[in-house]
Amino acid sequence: MKNVLFLALIFNLIFITSCGDDEEPTLVFDYSNVVNSPDSSDKNVDDTIDISIDFESATGEPVHHVNVRIYNVATNEEVYNMPTDAHVHDLSGKFTYTDSFVLSNANGVMAHSDWMLETKVWGHEAGAEEVIESIPFHVHP
Repeated sequence: MKNVLFLALIFNLIFITSCGDDEEPTLVFDYSNVVNSPDSSDKNVDDTIDISIDFESATGEPVHHVNVRIYNVATNEEVYNMPTDAHVHDLSGKFTYTDSFVLSNANGVMAHSDWMLETKVWGHEAGAEEVIESIPFHVHP
């Protein structure tokens, strides 16, 4: 009987220690963003640029947040900032953003200036595994 009680005590101790607070595994998104267009070639005022960016998680985790913006390098004046809701939460692990934008004076784009198209992807919280790609271009009259 002592042996049975002793074995029961041993099994209970093993069970209790094996059920400790396990830390949740840290997700790894391993994000990338590839700018398919536009390229860094010079542009002209009133050109329409096609924007196409592939955002992807190499580990197959969801693409949570994305942002695409165009700004003047000298003044940091932003003329494009999309999507309006950065939280896309694409469960497939791949998200393609497409749009077009006219480089016009009406849209705030000035000739003889340098511009930057910046793409960004990140996880749950701002800055989490953030990846930024930038494509510079010059606008002529």
